[in-house]
Amino acid sequence: QLQLVESGGGLVQPGGSLRLSCAASGFTLDYYAIGWFRQAPGKEREGVSCISSSGGNTNYPDSVKGRFTISRDNAKNAVYLQMNSLKPEDTAVYYCAAFQGWLSFGRCVLSQNDADYWGQGTQVTVSS
Repeated sequence: QLQLVESGGGLVQPGGSLRLSCAASGFTLDYYAIGWFRQAPGKEREGVSCISSSGGNTNYPDSVKGRFTISRDNAKNAVYLQMNSLKPEDTAVYYCAAFQGWLSFGRCVLSQNDADYWGQGTQVTVSS
């Protein structure tokens, strides 16, 4: 079965850190751009970060730039999201998604609905 599985979410105090992991099962991530997205209650899903298949390109919206870092380890078939200086407004369900093929990185940044695979999500709650 081809799937993505997120892990690493939890409850953290404001200013704290979490590291999310996205692992692939049944396929290799080598040729996929990978994105992290999040959805808070009552809000639309938004992009958090994208990384190209080679790892050479990354993208962050202003809301997380300087606080979040995306990375990948193709040998472990996994992508990570290091989240520092967390704020209550970062509270959401976080999803990873995989994009294959032509302009995969660009589609990750601009067209999340084009993803080939989605994970089931992991809850991140930032609260004191």
